[in-house]
Amino acid sequence: MELIKMLEKSKALLKGHFLLSSGLHSDAYIQCAKLLENTHYAQEVGKALAEKLKIFEPDCIVSPALGGVVIGYEVARMLGINFIFTERDGSGEMVFRRGFDPTIYKRPVVVEDVVTTGKSTKEVLKILRGNSVSPVATSAIVSRQRREDIDGLPFVCLETIQIKAFKPEECPLCKAGVPLVKPGSRKKFS
Repeated sequence: MELIKMLEKSKALLKGHFLLSSGLHSDAYIQCAKLLENTHYAQEVGKALAEKLKIFEPDCIVSPALGGVVIGYEVARMLGINFIFTERDGSGEMVFRRGFDPTIYKRPVVVEDVVTTGKSTKEVLKILRGNSVSPVATSAIVSRQRREDIDGLPFVCLETIQIKAFKPEECPLCKAGVPLVKPGSRKKFS
């Protein structure tokens, strides 16, 4: 599997001036939704990630909505195990809804699409641990930086693509007047 070629072919690897969910700015963005729009790619990527994760013997895959839902489901499907997800409530807090009960699982693995700072993954880990559930690993299709773990748990990804990220006050793209875009909404900020 050649993930970089799939990202490029699906137009999931974008160039420009982007506001990341971490609050940082970047000159490139990985929009895995475009990759996963292609069901063949979703299946192939899910299978590759499942192969890497089976050593942890997970009994459930947990993903944060919205970005992790498709890949989390595909990984769980390939492993033949259950899949649940977290989502934000009205206050912006990550929670389990829809009747999902994480306490019935003993070896969950958190699966994301792209990890930059690991913030969403850490939020899911906090909820799991707050429910006395002990996750065994974390993972993503792509990591924007090299890492061995997230919050003390092993981290597995298919590819590390190191893309520069800047604090807003230090962003050369802002200084050059390049319009800022928040991926997904394509909303420009001034």
